[in-house]
Amino acid sequence: MEGLKVSEASLIVYIHPSKSNQVSKAVPRELSSLLFTYNDIFDGVVLAYDINSLDKCAKILPGVCPYFGVNLKVNMLLFSPKPDMLLEGKVEKITHDSIHVVVLGFSAAIIAEKDIRAEFVYRMKHEKGVYASKSHKRHVIKKETMIRFMVKSFDEETLQVYGSLVPDNTGSIHWLDKNLEVVSHPDRSTKKRENERQPLMLDNKDALDGEPSTVDTVQKLKKSKKQKVREES
Repeated sequence: MEGLKVSEASLIVYIHPSKSNQVSKAVPRELSSLLFTYNDIFDGVVLAYDINSLDKCAKILPGVCPYFGVNLKVNMLLFSPKPDMLLEGKVEKITHDSIHVVVLGFSAAIIAEKDIRAEFVYRMKHEKGVYASKSHKRHVIKKETMIRFMVKSFDEETLQVYGSLVPDNTGSIHWLDKNLEVVSHPDRSTKKRENERQPLMLDNKDALDGEPSTVDTVQKLKKSKKQKVREES
């Protein structure tokens, strides 16, 4: 899935003086406050972190309550969806007007009816709404289906993704993974049928009067040669 990245950051974490003897516990507690919130500096939602190094020398800040700053290097796992990226999520709700999805267990995504390609039609199946493909009867999107969709936009405040199922490489992941060749080459079978209808063309060395010859023409030439041999004999 796209939209995930790891960034290395050099940070200064400010610790309360009362925690001076528990720095190893205080630093992770401060970093945890960044989790599952969008951060402009990192350009993404912080999902996890891993502390690489922690400087033992801290800088004390002047003031009534002298906090001290701890320098450290951290690897950040970020969720940063951009337009045209492909995301994956679990369908939570389907209505006639939209498909609601949860991405990575925390981010809500919505796909409006206008952003669902015409191949999919809303139907009621076993008293539950589904989006079924008109082209491939086994390609069905229902509740709890894992789907792949394209990002249209991302709301940084609400962490909501607005998606699209217009591209051919979007839909049920289970179906797509089993039918990648059909999605990648939708017109292959059509071309094959067209080629079967066309006469087989030969190379220039078998051409008649400088033009490519068909199999029928070659058969006529063979018949004429046989007739000449009979006449000569």
